[in-house]
Amino acid sequence: MIGSCEPFSGKSALVLGIARYLRAINVSVRIGKPLATSIELVDGERASQSHLIDDDVKFIGSIIGLSEELLIPSVDLLASDTAEKRLLESVLEPGEGFEGLKEKLDDSFEGLNLLEAAGSIHEGLLYGLSLEKLAKNFGSKVLLVHLWKDSRSIDELLAAKEQLGDSLLGVVLNAVTPDELKELKDNVVPALKKLEIDVFGVMPRSPLLRSVTVEELVRRLKARVICCSDKLELMVETLSIGAMNVNSAMEFFRKRRNMAVVTGADRTDIQLAALEASTQCLILTGAGEPLPQLINRAEELEVPLLKVDKDTLSTVEVIEQAFGHVRLHEAVKATYAFRLVEEHCDLQRLFRFLGM
Repeated sequence: MIGSCEPFSGKSALVLGIARYLRAINVSVRIGKPLATSIELVDGERASQSHLIDDDVKFIGSIIGLSEELLIPSVDLLASDTAEKRLLESVLEPGEGFEGLKEKLDDSFEGLNLLEAAGSIHEGLLYGLSLEKLAKNFGSKVLLVHLWKDSRSIDELLAAKEQLGDSLLGVVLNAVTPDELKELKDNVVPALKKLEIDVFGVMPRSPLLRSVTVEELVRRLKARVICCSDKLELMVETLSIGAMNVNSAMEFFRKRRNMAVVTGADRTDIQLAALEASTQCLILTGAGEPLPQLINRAEELEVPLLKVDKDTLSTVEVIEQAFGHVRLHEAVKATYAFRLVEEHCDLQRLFRFLGM
């Protein structure tokens, strides 16, 4: 089981990397998410309980070419309405699909069942599907993906070790500042080993994996697309605010890459300067409409131009919330995740610990 102490720690990227590696060496793998967190609606309706497959599981399966029978259906869906139903029923045991999940995992499948837990160790308690409960029910080993900030990050790992006990196989430290990689491997990893926490990987922070598509920003901001609606798949890695004078802005923009630039609709000088830099989309706030010359230049450079009703501060807050909090649903991210896991995780050692 792949788990984490907090949501959006990189679980799906690790599942993707491990599953793809196993496929490459001809080892069978099934993937699933007992408590789904995102389900695609079909004609406004969710799939039936017996075919409840999380969107992340579907995406990973499609990327690495898994057939449908190798995608393990979820038992329940984490959502406000299902949580309210569970609460009113006052039942903490998993739903009827749980026995089907147990039967599937107890069959004669010769390979690795790779299950992704919910966002944190405790998430899913209301459904009887928390990481700790699942690990004990299935006798499975747990690999945690943990966002590394500094040595204070250890407290959460120690708490997880107490909760999971012998189920905890080890951890992969993620989102490490590249300059700190060597120091972590030389000093922190051995220190964790002395605390009986095995480290199977130290992965660097990735702007690409934290990035968000222009299309996602349009959705979150409820923005109007003025031009280049066919370029919404562009990836945004950084955010810049065009509120300074144009000379300062040009110098600042040159230092950034793959930006979303937020500026007032009346700042045509800043808008034109942004278009000449590494800008993936230009987001206009406040009253007024862009000048025709700006729209023409944006179309020439194929930079989507968005207009929002929100003020600049609210717009920036929405965009900042999006970074690092979107799902791994772009092929370019998947390709990068493969490489990241294979280069920075000791998968052979991991499989030896699993007796494979």
